[in-house]
Formats: sequence, C-alpha cells, structure tokens
Amino acid sequence: MATAVICEFNPFHNGHKYLLEKTKEITGEPVIAIMSGSFTQRGEAAITDKFSRAEAALQNGADLVAELPAVYALSNAQRFARCGAESAKSFKCVNHLAFGCETQDVALLSRAAQSTKNSEVQKLINTEMKGGGYYPRALESAVRQVLGDEVADVLTAPNNILAVEYLRSIENSSIKPLAIERRGAAHDSRSASGNIASASYIRELMRKNAEFKSFVPCVPESIAYPENLERVLLYRLRSMTAEDFRRLPDVNEGLENRIVAAVSQYNSAEEIISAVKTKRYTHARIRRILCCALLEITEELQSTPVEYVRVLGFNSDGASLLKSCEFNVVTSASKGLKLGGSVAELLQKDIYSTDVAALAYGKIRRSGEDYTEQIKRTAAQTNTR
Repeated sequence: MATAVICEFNPFHNGHKYLLEKTKEITGEPVIAIMSGSFTQRGEAAITDKFSRAEAALQNGADLVAELPAVYALSNAQRFARCGAESAKSFKCVNHLAFGCETQDVALLSRAAQSTKNSEVQKLINTEMKGGGYYPRALESAVRQVLGDEVADVLTAPNNILAVEYLRSIENSSIKPLAIERRGAAHDSRSASGNIASASYIRELMRKNAEFKSFVPCVPESIAYPENLERVLLYRLRSMTAEDFRRLPDVNEGLENRIVAAVSQYNSAEEIISAVKTKRYTHARIRRILCCALLEITEELQSTPVEYVRVLGFNSDGASLLKSCEFNVVTSASKGLKLGGSVAELLQKDIYSTDVAALAYGKIRRSGEDYTEQIKRTAAQTNTR
C-alpha cells in the first residue's frame, strides 16, 4: 500500500520534509508525491524547476514523484484537488491521501466538506453570489449561519479549504484522508518559527538574495523571477481578443471585457490585475487567468479528464508502485507524445510550460528540458514505522 500527497513544493522546505516524515511515521507506507510542474496555482512560474524539486522530495521522504499536469496546476482549488485526487486514485496501491492543514480533526473537516450539500447553505451562497460575492467567503458565511462557528471556522484557513476539497474529491473511494497538522509558521506568514517558514516567505527571501538556507533541506542552484516573464505576458495579452479571453478558465459574466479594457490601458501585470480585480474576482484568480492566457490554457483543455502520469523521479520502492497505476505511465516526453489524443495534448502543454518558465530565470535556461532531463533516481529510505 502507499500514501499520496498532492503538492507544489514551491520550494521544497523543512515543513514539507516534516509532512513526509510524519506521514511515513503514521502509515509506514511509501509516499507518492503528485507535484505541480513548471507553474503553480499562484499563477506564476515555480521558484525552481520541477526536476530539482522532485529530487529534493526524493531525498527527503518521497518515494515516487509524478507531475500534476500544468493545465490542472493552474486551476482553482476545487479542480486542483479533484485532478490531483484522480491521479492518486489511478494508483490502486494508494491507501491514504495525506495533506497538511491547520486541524487534524478529520471529522470536523468532513462536516465542512459536506456543508456544500446542505440546501440552506446553497440558497445563501446563491443569494450572495448574485450580489457579486466571492465564493469562498460566501460559503464560509453561509456555513456560519446554518451550521455554526465551529464548522465555519474551518473554512477560514487556506490549507483547511484545500483539505476540504481533497475530502470531497476522495468521496466514494477506498482512499482514507490523513490530516497532518501544520507545524511552525502559518500559511503565507512573513516570519519564521525555528527552522520552519512558509513557502511564500522563503520565496521572498530567495528573490531578495537574503538568508533562507536554514529553512530548506536542499539549496537550489538557480531560481525564477516572475517579473522576467512580464513582457512576454504583455505581448500575449495584447494579441488577444475578448473572445480569446472568454475561452479561458474561470472567465465569465463579462470579465473578458474588463480584461481587454485593462490591457489596453495599463503597462504592467500588477496594474492590469488591480484594474480587473473585484470582490468576486480576487487577485489570485486574475493572476491564474493571465497565466492561462500566457500558456494558452483554455477552459476546454482544463476540463479534459486526467489520463496519464508523468514520472519525474523515484527510488526502488517508488518504481514498484508504478505497476499499480491504471493510467498511461509516461517516463519519456517524446514517447508520451506518441500516445496521441488528450495525453499528447496535455503533455505538450507541460513541455511548453517548462520552456516558458525557462525564460523567468536570471540566466535563461535552455529549451526542451522535458526531452533531455533524466528521471531522478535515489536510494530507497527505510520506513520509520
């Protein structure tokens, strides 16, 4: 049996190492990490390349690292969780889905997950959304009114929100949830707790060339800077029509017109995001939309079912887990493309995303790394239980 972890490791830090170690301590099972590749849900290039992050994970507790396709990595929380869970379910050996969150009370998380099915909650959400509300806040408010503070408070913490989506995604499956309470610094905290710091704070330190090495088990050789992609992004945005924007994920209710107007008026990504942002359309959502525009990821493409697992690295234990995967297992980009159909279409977007992300580094990385980088292989680690 095995445990799956859906992750970004952006970058891989001591908190992630703790998550993997604690997971193994509890389950005694090898860990499959389903990891975002070259871009993340924040709507920007990952701080380090996916191959380096996979290797860091393998050296610190993971046994197999598979890439969450770019089209899903850049999706909202519901779709991100669902597609990650579908990849996990493709491994018949997966017994648990582990995740870090602010509470280990799975029963309480389950009550929050079930709250969306409550008819009174749905009525309140619909009323709030008609007035231009933001779904996560509308959900929290509705749950608070119908089910009380204890359940609603769960929905105020970012990692809990994602945990709730994971629980919804593994309903009616044999996979059991394993909640690991976060240790040290809070999500997006700009301060550290001992040798634990949030990923956002570590990224900030890395990009400022400040001291960050005590927070990570592996120091990357080079890092990406989102601003290095700004001119490429602006070029892409200025070449698009309202209809082009309408085809992107999460664009509806005339949002495309707001984007077109902002693109014609402003000369920076942040200015465009600020001009488009509303109570309903948050900064993070607009940033993801613009990133999807850059990579030409449409709603149609993002709605494509998961059908393959791209292997980034493994040890001997991880290699044996691949035998239980019912999806197409891709160990070579060129061979994967020969599978054709939606596998080739989605895999091509992974390859393109890596090439675009390569432009974000201080020293531009070469094109075609998906074809030339070897699968990372490490020695198996002894389970701690």
